[in-house]
Amino acid sequence: MQRPGSTLKSETTEEDAMNANPGPGRIVVGYDGSYEARQAVHWAAAEAERTGAPLQIVNAYQITWPGAYYPAVAEQLEAAQEVSEQRVGEIAERIRGLHSGLEVTGLSVDTPAAATLLDLGDAGARLLVVGNRGAGGLTNLVMGSIGQQVATHSRVPVVVVRGRCAVTEGPVVVGVDGSASSTDALGLAFTAARARGVELLAVRAYVTPAYSPLPRAEVEAVERTVLDAGLAPWREQYPDVKVEALVAGGSAAKVLTGLSHTAQLVVVGSRGHGGFAGLLLGSVGLQLMHHAECPVLIAHASRAE
Repeated sequence: MQRPGSTLKSETTEEDAMNANPGPGRIVVGYDGSYEARQAVHWAAAEAERTGAPLQIVNAYQITWPGAYYPAVAEQLEAAQEVSEQRVGEIAERIRGLHSGLEVTGLSVDTPAAATLLDLGDAGARLLVVGNRGAGGLTNLVMGSIGQQVATHSRVPVVVVRGRCAVTEGPVVVGVDGSASSTDALGLAFTAARARGVELLAVRAYVTPAYSPLPRAEVEAVERTVLDAGLAPWREQYPDVKVEALVAGGSAAKVLTGLSHTAQLVVVGSRGHGGFAGLLLGSVGLQLMHHAECPVLIAHASRAE
């Protein structure tokens, strides 16, 4: 499905010249030349190598200034395209040099950044990757509207690369609340932990009223029972993954952000209920996108939900 305002048209290699289709199972990463975008590309390349997926690096350089499409500025438009293609070509060559067995392609397009990435997700990408902020075609990728559009509307998982993105130690952390998108998050988290050979820390956060009649120990016991029941089928499916279940009192945002300081990846659903209510569009997801100290993987439940 093509989104309004997005026309994927300018390729940087002949290998990409097939309607800009990223191909099934490809990892797509947005790139604008900024430091944060380079970090995102390197993270995406490592993930692609780890999972055996091809990598596509995308620069969206939409021209929006007045008169941009008049003949008098044709040279400037051509120059902008050349800069974009050179930018993508250089980073693609660098990644090929660092990951010799990895299939890497580049795409340069004069289209809106968010729509471009979303279209590529619709076209068959397995994962979209963005940096925590950017410049040029991907300005304010997370802190502004573009990153939120991608994370909110994507039909495939999205990784926001931030914080200690080069760390390969520490567990994969996943937020669990029993919602459909939380179930998707569990699947992605178990897969990520197994691929990395690290422990999975499954977290269920809860908040009790200030004057709750229930003892804290009783609340925690119930929450742990629910968490253990939700993890049981996943433990059976992934017997080689070491799992620690954690029930924590406090807001989900505070708990997950705190755990991100020692994690290498935090996985959450796009929306939830209970302890993770409004996970993406509410305060929890936004706080993770702004303050997590490691990359954040946002899972998306089926549209039939």
